[in-house]
Amino acid sequence: MATIRVPDEVPSAAQDSETLNQAFRGWGTDEKAIIRVLGKRNESQRKRIRESYREIYGKDLIDVLTSELSGDFMKAVVLWTYDPAERDARLANNVLNGKKKSIEKLKIIVEISCTTSPNHLIAVRKAYCSLFDLSLEEHIASSVPFPLAKVLVTLATSFRYDKDMADTEVATIEAGMLREAITAKQLDHDHVLYILGTRSIYQLRETFVAYKQSYGSTLDKDVDGCPGDADLKSLLQVVILCIEFPEKHFAKVVRDSIEGFGTDEDSLTRGIVTRAEVDLMKARGEYFNMYNTSMDNAIIDDVSGDYKDFLLTLLGSNI
Repeated sequence: MATIRVPDEVPSAAQDSETLNQAFRGWGTDEKAIIRVLGKRNESQRKRIRESYREIYGKDLIDVLTSELSGDFMKAVVLWTYDPAERDARLANNVLNGKKKSIEKLKIIVEISCTTSPNHLIAVRKAYCSLFDLSLEEHIASSVPFPLAKVLVTLATSFRYDKDMADTEVATIEAGMLREAITAKQLDHDHVLYILGTRSIYQLRETFVAYKQSYGSTLDKDVDGCPGDADLKSLLQVVILCIEFPEKHFAKVVRDSIEGFGTDEDSLTRGIVTRAEVDLMKARGEYFNMYNTSMDNAIIDDVSGDYKDFLLTLLGSNI
């Protein structure tokens, strides 16, 4: 369930464009007006605002936001204003162009591949080609070390069946295939990639249940205990969690971003912005169950200013 609150009566895209343009004028920027408009509009409404702004003022709203705002607030607003497919394409590109390709970074590609719809993933791949003149899978293969690239290319090129159906017999058979790969210490075996990269989310969840029933432990635990490449194990554990419990994964993304010394604002922004129209309500509930505190209060205690107000607006608060 989404957390953003769209008003019952929404101004036209032209009116919203005018409000935004007024917010940019004068000596200072009216950040609160920007939050009230963009933070309370859904995907299609934001798209129309961006189109309308260009038609009326001859400028790309993204460029104006980038020049008028600053810091983490600017990054969050810009990321939110992008079309979701373009947003994810840019997130993936930032990872693949970075020098450090840790599991913490590469899990963004897992999120895009395993927690969104098949049609959205296709749209991301199209946007990637259009924006960067190469395919997502090509960029993964050329910049990520083996065997991690093998896993990520398989996931990024999948087109899963998205109906709520599962075959228990297939689940039992494929649970056995996963067990064989773990026993043989071959976590990048073709069978593992075939199963994780082609089966529907519902079928895979049934397979995970069959695995635990057959072998007395979870697939995640057995992957963790399998000798071999630590990064490969960590990546596969992210894949399993994103498939089985995406809301728990994103609750953990938010928690990890604010836990300890300093805040990882980029991860916090990603966790809120990319899920606010998808399942952030569930992730917020899981956050409370996992950490015995509310996600809202955790954000209030950790960040401040317009950045905090914008994130809370996406969480459904009235600022």
